[in-house]
Amino acid sequence: MSVKSYSVRPTVPEEAALELASYHPLLQKLMHARGIATAQAASKFLHPDYDLDLHDPFLLLGMDIAVARILRAIEQNEKILIYSDYDADGIPGGVVLREFFEKIQYNSVDNYIPHRHDEGYGLHLEAVEGFEKEGVRLIITVDCGIVDVAQVVRARELGMDVIITDHHEPGSVLPPAIAIINPKQENCTYPEKILCGSGVVYKLIQAILQKNRFDLPAGKEKWFLDLVGMATLSDMVPLVGENRALAYYGLKVLQKSPRPGLQRMWKKLGIQPYNITEDDIGFSLSPRINAASRMGKPHDAFKLLRTHDPVEADEATEHLSNINDERKGVVASLVKEIKKHLRERELAGPLPKVLVVGDPLWKPSLLGLAANSVQDDFPHPMFFWGRNGENLIKGSCRSEGQTNLIALMEAAKDAFTQFGGHKMAGGFAVSFEKIHTLEDSLNVAYASLPDVGKKEDIFLDAELQLSDVNWNTYRHIEQLAPFGVGNPKPLFLIRGAEVNEVKLFGKEKNHLEVSFAGERKPIKAISFFSTPESFAVVPEVGKKLDIVVSLEKSTFRNFPELRLRIVDIIT
Repeated sequence: MSVKSYSVRPTVPEEAALELASYHPLLQKLMHARGIATAQAASKFLHPDYDLDLHDPFLLLGMDIAVARILRAIEQNEKILIYSDYDADGIPGGVVLREFFEKIQYNSVDNYIPHRHDEGYGLHLEAVEGFEKEGVRLIITVDCGIVDVAQVVRARELGMDVIITDHHEPGSVLPPAIAIINPKQENCTYPEKILCGSGVVYKLIQAILQKNRFDLPAGKEKWFLDLVGMATLSDMVPLVGENRALAYYGLKVLQKSPRPGLQRMWKKLGIQPYNITEDDIGFSLSPRINAASRMGKPHDAFKLLRTHDPVEADEATEHLSNINDERKGVVASLVKEIKKHLRERELAGPLPKVLVVGDPLWKPSLLGLAANSVQDDFPHPMFFWGRNGENLIKGSCRSEGQTNLIALMEAAKDAFTQFGGHKMAGGFAVSFEKIHTLEDSLNVAYASLPDVGKKEDIFLDAELQLSDVNWNTYRHIEQLAPFGVGNPKPLFLIRGAEVNEVKLFGKEKNHLEVSFAGERKPIKAISFFSTPESFAVVPEVGKKLDIVVSLEKSTFRNFPELRLRIVDIIT
């Protein structure tokens, strides 16, 4: 188990404090912690500007060729196929590109979303061969394709051109597409390297409109920002630079979005559109979009975002909510089964540092979600595997918070046929011959990693008193929103907070609420999917605790409430 070490950030240096003197001292400290040390940088960060923060799309390598090919396809009335990934980045991107063609009155377009379990990620060879039979002349990928060399070769053999729009890491050999638009490809000098897949699609749309607006009114494309912003927030790309602008304006458009599917979904979730935040996307909407593909029905999510029919929107909302509930049930059963297995292993002796658990009957698409829950009881690096529709062994891995998974898998690379991801989470594929020795290989690799057992150092933005938990404080904090990767929610230390009440809430009583004694009224703090025993220090009535928290605004049942989100209880 990783050991966390907390420390409060030092005061802002005098030079930076002078530069930021026009801002409240708390906001100064929060900005300086995010690398903002000048008045100019502060203004740019706090006030995103669509015209200034979005770069010229033609700076993307391959954009000129892609735009010319699409304009030729439109001129010659060629059939275009939009092939998008099946997640909450690829599906919105596929919807946006399809709607763009419709807005410019071009209708010889179709969409394809692969089946997550049966086909897997990326271009699928059989699907490509089917497109030729349907008369497709141009394939445009969304959020995939950058490593699909054989599939693009086959498309060319069949007389189809391919334009790849993607944001994933390229392989050593690029597919022979007519154009590749990916800011991460070699020799691409585009200033923003971390766009999500839908963000790349939006740049493509901007570029086409620079060459020919097709009588589309100026600025009309900004209405696509609802889904582009949603995807940017869903795909966990750093919310700085251009991404911050896309997320910032995306939320503003989402608050006004006329999409019936989104309107029905907000109503179903009890969310007022004008109050939508990044948390509503990350914790409510995105899981439902992703649940569709995890349960083998990605087109249901596509329908929710694309439909203009209120009746179909109602049906899609109910269906996605039911699928999400079904997904929760399947994951809960998986978690129960995995925990039982690990507890039985514990009886036989201490568990190894790295755990590998799998079953050929498990769907790989659900295993990352299961791992998140299992780690509450078993804080180890975890690798879970199952078998997909192509009879391949694939899985997901999660770090316990300390281990760098990419470094671990790199140290055990001979055990895998494929792996990727980042420090905290990843995916992998293993051959049938090596799956039964994977745990041994990973534990040998783990022992070779530097800094094993080192404390996890976490910086807290400031120390607050319970009396500071008020709307004035929150107004300074919310100027930094939207929060996410690269711009995390500020973390605060509150010392000696006296516990008034401890209770569980929710239908299944699986969320924790702790009430602390404030000067005028109790201060509520919550932790989702937690119990008092989830923390090393158990909250009990009468105890005075040092707590690590963030401040958040809740609008549940349309009642604005300021509360704390418990991150940790340290003493």
